[in-house]
Amino acid sequence: MSTASVHVPGGSGAGTPGAGTPGAGTPGAGSSGVGDLEAPGAAISVRGLWKVFGPRADRIDPGLLASCSRAELKERTGCVAAVCDVSFEVAPGEVFVVMGLSGSGKSTLVRCLTRLIEPTSGEVFLDGEDIAALDEARLRELRRHKTAMVFQNFGLLAHRRVLDNVAFGLEVRGESKAVRYARARAMLSLVGLDGYEGAYPVQLSGGMAQRVGLARALAVDPEVLLFDEPFSALDPLIRRDMQDEVIRLHHEVGKTLVFITHDLDEALRLGDRIAIMRDGVLVQVGRPAEVVANPADEYVARFTRDVPRAQVLTARYAMRDAVSGDDLTGGSVAPDTVIADMIAQVAADDRPVRVVEDDRLLGVVDHRSVIRVVAGQGQAGLGQAGRPQS
Repeated sequence: MSTASVHVPGGSGAGTPGAGTPGAGTPGAGSSGVGDLEAPGAAISVRGLWKVFGPRADRIDPGLLASCSRAELKERTGCVAAVCDVSFEVAPGEVFVVMGLSGSGKSTLVRCLTRLIEPTSGEVFLDGEDIAALDEARLRELRRHKTAMVFQNFGLLAHRRVLDNVAFGLEVRGESKAVRYARARAMLSLVGLDGYEGAYPVQLSGGMAQRVGLARALAVDPEVLLFDEPFSALDPLIRRDMQDEVIRLHHEVGKTLVFITHDLDEALRLGDRIAIMRDGVLVQVGRPAEVVANPADEYVARFTRDVPRAQVLTARYAMRDAVSGDDLTGGSVAPDTVIADMIAQVAADDRPVRVVEDDRLLGVVDHRSVIRVVAGQGQAGLGQAGRPQS
């Protein structure tokens, strides 16, 4: 992940096409539907997931779910659909951010992934294992070994020291005191809390308490980390520090992350891909630049309207085709270079900047194409993808 102001996808997981990931080299709108659910080796695969709350919700005919709107379902059955026919995949090592307003279904969705909330219908696979088919014993093992969750309210045990809070998952798993304390100390060091082993939660700031929550989640060495709006209660500066911490930790430990937030800036900063939810429905899935450049509908457009486009969009979205008369002796950039990082280079030279990938000229970026994209007047063009670099 990038430590720049916005995360530019391209780390582990970014190169694995999944739901809503267009082919590399072609800027797209991202998927407003399911996408390819047959990609091999997905860390998480969700197919046709529904969660309905209300009287006898488990007895509702699946055909009725598929044919009714959310409002019609409530009127006819008295039940509320919190998650509506959601499908997506998350690649190993990917940071997948689910974003939406309060009531959009995002927190219900993340809890369905490990059956903290039982889905009404649909399929969830973790590392190829069907979660719905697990008995209670196997489900407990999966929660103890393969997944861990970081909550908004920290969830620390007030009567336990920081060291014991971090070691709690290992204690539940039956590890010896020596093993769990050694692991807990290592995780506290990883999140920058050396020396606080003997403190109690009441003695910690909000940011420090959330670092303890992170350390506790990492201590069990899970394959998948689930974050449910973990930083929403923190002050803005502390929140940004914690986002930096997640970026750093992802670089160091490379876990698969599913991150829930209502904050678009946070989603753009952290996510390899973003899924936007509204009224239980997945409206759009795509890389941050795709979502900002090509919102699927007016709802997404309103979310992204005030985003500083130069901090999110890349050369791929600003480039145009090279034409006769272009002086192609100037500098070059990779297609995933963020526009903000190349503005000085473009401004300093009257020659267009070449966009090059694998020694192939994809297009060029000049003053006018940068201004047009930053001003929100659409992308300049797809460029000459595939034209050999002379």
